[in-house]
Amino acid sequence: MSGKKELIEKMIAMQKAFIDQEQNGGINPKDYFAPEDGHALDGYRESYEKLATQVVDLAHEEKGSKR
Repeated sequence: MSGKKELIEKMIAMQKAFIDQEQNGGINPKDYFAPEDGHALDGYRESYEKLATQVVDLAHEEKGSKR
């Protein structure tokens, strides 16, 4: 259970950082969908998706269900 909690906490931290950036200067769609190397959003979507998939997989494992 703590593994899932840690993943969710990471996701929330990522969301907060994204919201802060959006509220303090906006986010260019290009930077979100195709950021340049080293940009603050470089790898954001992929990392967030990976975390979300891990949480879903753990939840299914807990309940004994399948995707």
